[in-house]
Amino acid sequence: MAVLVVCCLFVAVALFGSGVSAASSQDRPRNTQPPTPASSPSPTPAQRPVDRVAPTLGEPPPVPRLKPTPTPTPPEVLDPDSIVRVNTDLVQLHVRVIDRNNRPINDVPQNAFRVFEDGAPQPIENFSREEVPISYGLAVDTSGSLRSQLQSVIDAGKSIIGANKPGDETFLVRFISSDKIETVQDFTDNKDLLIDGLDSFYVEGGQTAVIDAVYLSAEHVSQYKKGNDGDRRRRALIVITDGEDRNSFYKQEQLFARLREEDVQIFVIGFVNELDKEAGLIRKSPREKAVQLINKLATETGGRAFFPESLSDLPQIANEIIRDLRTQYVIAYNPTNKDQDGTYRAIKVTVDQPATGEKRIALTRNGRLARKEGQGGNTPKPPSVRLPATGTSTRKP
Repeated sequence: MAVLVVCCLFVAVALFGSGVSAASSQDRPRNTQPPTPASSPSPTPAQRPVDRVAPTLGEPPPVPRLKPTPTPTPPEVLDPDSIVRVNTDLVQLHVRVIDRNNRPINDVPQNAFRVFEDGAPQPIENFSREEVPISYGLAVDTSGSLRSQLQSVIDAGKSIIGANKPGDETFLVRFISSDKIETVQDFTDNKDLLIDGLDSFYVEGGQTAVIDAVYLSAEHVSQYKKGNDGDRRRRALIVITDGEDRNSFYKQEQLFARLREEDVQIFVIGFVNELDKEAGLIRKSPREKAVQLINKLATETGGRAFFPESLSDLPQIANEIIRDLRTQYVIAYNPTNKDQDGTYRAIKVTVDQPATGEKRIALTRNGRLARKEGQGGNTPKPPSVRLPATGTSTRKP
């Protein structure tokens, strides 16, 4: 009996002591952390350490919520020299290499090329001989002066389009005067649509605006899919005309300033034989002026000019244009002159001559316009010119 009484007393004392401990715990302030200094912001609830309170009998202890540790900033982000930058200053050139007989040479290695800008050698960053998709326009003069040649011109255009490969895209333009520059078919890889478009061409009277047609068509080619990731397209414009500009809105100076901003090669088939060869005392003959314009369009852009003697020359000319478009090298160089002053930079590409004595000639565009600080790359259009959405028609108000 005495043992039983002693055990009961022991249990009673233990229970009483536990109650006192719990009561005193409830009377104490729950947060035992030191107060936050006035100069520091108060931590958020998620950052506060868990209150260390004695658990109720029979309940598991609370899981502590730890203050999150900020993720350290990687050192490469803090180091400006280690940030990966994409070089947007590279200048891309499409280069043709030919022999004395204007036949293409396709096996020139990168180390045989030399690039010069304003006479200074430039470092070549990228080089390629691979065949890439071509985006090109076919702009045909359908004024009265080409009435007798139109069907043969259409047939030559069909030959060029028929040689298109997967990925190539073409658009068609017929032009007469400044207010009659028409996109017959916008960019497409559908040969049937393009051939149907050519068959719809017809002759119309008007004062021929060759410069306006080239200006707007080249611009349309240049802007097509520009800036797309991985864009390595070749861009070209094939123009068929007699070359006599009668009434363009743009001047030659504006045209060539614009072409220097664009990487578009221009191939021209010039039917100049029927133009007047007689010159005045202080002016060139219409034929001489046309030939000069056509040659300058080709040489300034790294393209080529053709002057057929007869309509029978057109199939061969079409084949040569197709060949020239396919057999080219793509070279990108990093210009050493970083000034963004909008000035013209002359470009020249040379190629080493082989020991065999075979003559090699490298052809590309003659120059470029440097970017101007604070301005985009495009030459502003005169406010008096209204362009439709396709960018291939111009009208004087």
